[in-house]
Amino acid sequence: MVTERFTRAGWREWAGLALLALPTMLLGLDLTALYLVVPSLTADLTPTATETLWIMDVYGFLIAGFLITMGTLGDRIGRRRLLMIGVAAFGVASMFAAFAPGAPALIVARALLGVAGATMMPSTLSLISTMFADARQRALAIGIWATMFALGMAAGPVVGGALVAEFWWGAVFLIAIPIAFLVLAGAPALLPESRTRAGRLDLWSVVLSLVAMLTVIYAVKHAAAEGVDARSLVAAVVGAGSAIAFVRRQLRLPQPLLDMGLFTSRAFSAALTVLLIGLVGFGGMMYLVTQYLQLVAELSPGTAGLWMGPPALAMLIGAIGAPLLAGRISPGVIMSVTLAVSVSGYVLLAFAGTDSTFSVVGGFAFAYLGLGVIAALGTDIVVGAAPAEKSGSAAALSETVQELGIAAGVALLGSLTTAIYRHTITPPTGLPTSVAEGYDDSLSGATSVAEQLPEWAVESARAAFTDGLNIAAITAGVVTAAASLLCFTTLRHVPPLGDEDPRPADSLDSLGRR
Repeated sequence: MVTERFTRAGWREWAGLALLALPTMLLGLDLTALYLVVPSLTADLTPTATETLWIMDVYGFLIAGFLITMGTLGDRIGRRRLLMIGVAAFGVASMFAAFAPGAPALIVARALLGVAGATMMPSTLSLISTMFADARQRALAIGIWATMFALGMAAGPVVGGALVAEFWWGAVFLIAIPIAFLVLAGAPALLPESRTRAGRLDLWSVVLSLVAMLTVIYAVKHAAAEGVDARSLVAAVVGAGSAIAFVRRQLRLPQPLLDMGLFTSRAFSAALTVLLIGLVGFGGMMYLVTQYLQLVAELSPGTAGLWMGPPALAMLIGAIGAPLLAGRISPGVIMSVTLAVSVSGYVLLAFAGTDSTFSVVGGFAFAYLGLGVIAALGTDIVVGAAPAEKSGSAAALSETVQELGIAAGVALLGSLTTAIYRHTITPPTGLPTSVAEGYDDSLSGATSVAEQLPEWAVESARAAFTDGLNIAAITAGVVTAAASLLCFTTLRHVPPLGDEDPRPADSLDSLGRR
């Protein structure tokens, strides 16, 4: 097969990447910034428990729900145009959220932020695919993109805690305003416009994709919080039925919302699967490690944020170094070996005790290293395997499976840890009912009533949580080992970056054997 040679990116493309890094980091920041803001927010707005849950979750729900729709919309109306619309909407919704007069208004603002965020995520990634046609440069650019998103997620709790301590809870949302102005001012000069598909969106497909995504994510989150009950089962059934109806409709439409032919590429499907199952382990362990640092190691939010520095550095090394190495070695082999190394990190976490801060941070650094590599190379395989006219859809699918992986990881490993905690814990006798219920529920519940408990009971609660973290780490290690094996068996034949460029292929089937 004759390989096309693409023009290498210049200073304008790299400056455009720096501009795209701003909304990318902002999206990650907004996912986690409320973690340390909720106490101040609830004291001011006095939301109910249900309203508090929706304030936290509706943003991620709607990002995941609208990703496929917005990815395809960008292919049709223009990716730069959609990005600018999304950034402007994000800025307006952020202002609304910062000064929300009550909980219902804040829920609406967070929902609007989720819809706006869904326009930004696939747009940034598909624009990178357009700007960096050279395979090696594109992989490096995607590595930087993945790093900025992950760094935003890691910085969210620290930034949120600092802002609420200095100002008020609404200041967290105002970060978006200057970023929106910078992106809107710089986009026309630094970002190219690309529009590769025509036709109108099929509204029934949009509805089916939304129902499928939202109900499945709701079922997973509800089962994690309340256990498997009728509500979670009904949501799961509705989600599965909607997903089946969505796929069948796409196969019949001449201009589908999502081209199912993308999945005929073996590399495309395998890379998506690796991203999904790899993010399950990482998403769950990130949730548990942040709790360990604050509730077991008793670190302040600021200090806990500093302890997350080594994992963030490992992620940076993986996301930037892997594309450089992939110029000589198959990306599939690099992903497989790095995920195998990440398993050693889960082993460290599996043997951690209540006084093992170094082991927990070190183990999580190995896990974060693997995340950096699969986020960069896995995303590059997905986007690179798709024809240029479908890069928005491919980018949206990549983001969707990562959102699902993180949500599933938090739900599954979080609920596993909670179940082990409740099975292990033995509350002291004679406690008031409210204290006993808090102690029995979770470590955060136990620490909230610690002043009314004997010291041994608090230490016992920390030990029970750590036992749950150990079992969750073993589970995550097994999942990560499976992802490593999948990489080796299905992606080791993907050539080093630059040996062949995937875009000239005449069919999706050939893309899978690039």
